[in-house]
Amino acid sequence: MKKKFLSIALAVCVCFVFAGCGEMSMVEAHSKNVNNYDISATLDYEAKTLSAVETVTYINKTDLTLSEIKFHLYPNAFRSDATVYKAVNATQSSKAYPNGFSEGRIDITNTKLADTTVEYEVGGTDKNILIVPIDNGLRPNCAIDVTIEFDVLIPNCNHRFGYGENTLNLGNWYPIACVFEEEDWVTDGYSPNGDPFYSDISNYTVQISYPEQLTVASTGNWVTTNSEGGVSTSIYQASAVRDFALVLSEKFSLATTSLDNITVNYYYYDDDNYESNLQTCVDALRTFNEMIGQYPYTVLNVVKTNFMQGGMEYPNLVYISDSVTVDSEYKNVIIHEIAHQWWYGVVGNNECEYAWLDEGLTEYVTALFYDENDGYELTTRQVLANALNSYLLFCDVYREVYGDLSTNMNRNIHDFDTETEYVYLTYVKGVLMFDSIADLVGPSNIKKCLQRYYDDNAMTNATPSDLIKSFESASHKNLSSYIMSWLDGSVVLEELTR
Repeated sequence: MKKKFLSIALAVCVCFVFAGCGEMSMVEAHSKNVNNYDISATLDYEAKTLSAVETVTYINKTDLTLSEIKFHLYPNAFRSDATVYKAVNATQSSKAYPNGFSEGRIDITNTKLADTTVEYEVGGTDKNILIVPIDNGLRPNCAIDVTIEFDVLIPNCNHRFGYGENTLNLGNWYPIACVFEEEDWVTDGYSPNGDPFYSDISNYTVQISYPEQLTVASTGNWVTTNSEGGVSTSIYQASAVRDFALVLSEKFSLATTSLDNITVNYYYYDDDNYESNLQTCVDALRTFNEMIGQYPYTVLNVVKTNFMQGGMEYPNLVYISDSVTVDSEYKNVIIHEIAHQWWYGVVGNNECEYAWLDEGLTEYVTALFYDENDGYELTTRQVLANALNSYLLFCDVYREVYGDLSTNMNRNIHDFDTETEYVYLTYVKGVLMFDSIADLVGPSNIKKCLQRYYDDNAMTNATPSDLIKSFESASHKNLSSYIMSWLDGSVVLEELTR
C-alpha cells in the first residue's frame, strides 16, 4: 500500500563529537546523538485497540546518503495472512490462543517527512516493513523527523504482544527503525523461534492514555499521571534503551524495594510468594552488578503476566509467565530475564543472526548465580550437569527421528527447523560452550572475560568477533579457533564426555 502526504519536518545536520563528559554516567553518555522516539498512544481497552502517533528523530550515522528509512512492523506477524514472518506456529497455537485464533496487526494511516510530498510503502514478505523514501537523501551526520500515525489491533494472545485473562502486553508494538549495517537495512522478520529482534540504542518519551482502573508497568521512568473522566494519561521517559514495552492490568499488586539507588518493582497477581520473588529480583540484580558490571539504569520492573513462554526481556522490564507454577522454575526465569538486562539490554546483538550470543551467555551467568547465592538449593555444577545430560539426550533422540543433526550454532533463527532444535543449540549448547571456555581460562578469568566484554561493548551491537576479542584480551589466551569450533559444530560433545 502506498500513500501520498505533505510533510512538515526539516532535515538538519548534527555533530557526533561531544566532549567534557567528566563523571557522566553510561546512560547520559550514550543518550547523546542517538535516535529519539516521541510516542503518544490512546488505548481503547474494550475494543483492544491503540491509536498512536510517533515522531522519530532519525540520525544517519553511516557514511552513506540514505535514500530511505525502513521500520519494522512487528504486530503484522500476528495477522491471519502472515505466511513466513509469523509469531506463532501450529505447535504453539493452542497455548498462544486458548480462546481460538485472534488477529493482531498494525495499520499505518499517515506519515510525514521533511517538507515535500513523498510516497511510503508497507512492504516486506508479510507487510512487515514500512519504507519511507527520502527524495533528496539524508546525508551522513544529518537528522530528520519522521512522523508516523498508526492504529494497532491487539490480539487475544498470550504473547509478547497481546492480551490474556490477566494482562495486556505491549511488546514490539510500534514502528521501530531497522538497523543499518554493511550498506543495507537489516530487515529480518518475526519468527516463532526465539527473539527475532535487533535495534539500536535510542531515547524514548511515551505518553499513553488508558482506563484509570489499570496499572501500568513499563520500560523507563514514570514522569507523571493525570486522570480525568475515568481516563489516566501517563508519561514515561527512557534514555539509552533498545526498545520500549508496557504491561497493563486491573489485577496488579506492587511490591517495591531498592538496591544501590535502583528501584526494583515486582508487579504480580495470585502470588503468595511475592516477597520471596521480589528478593530473587534483588539477588539477581546484586549478583550481576558484581559479576558483570553495574546496571546503568535507575529502575527495574519485573512483571508477572500472561505469556506462552517462560519469560521475555525488555529494557528495564521483564515478563515472567504466570504459566510457570513451580517456585524454583519461576525464580530461575526471574534470574535469567534479569541477566538479559546485561546481555541484550546493555550489550546488544542481532538476535536473529547470533541468538546464542545473548541467550547462551545469559544462561551461563544464570548458572553462575547459584554458586553466588546459597539458599536456592542449587549449584552451578548441577545446572551444567543437567544441561549436558539434556543436550546429549536431545542429540540422540533427534538423530533417531531425523537421521542427522547439524550442531552449527551460527545460523539465523529462521534456519532452525523446530523450536526445540533452536533451544538446544542456542541456550543449552551455548551454556555448555561458555562453561568449556571457563575451564580453559580458569574461574577467575572467566569473570574478567564477562566484565571486559561488557565494558568494551556497552550500548553497542556486538558480534561474535567482539566477544572473542574481549575474551582473548581479558584471558590472554588465543580463543578464536576454539570458540569457532563450538559454533560451527566441529566440537562433538558426545566425544568430549567419553
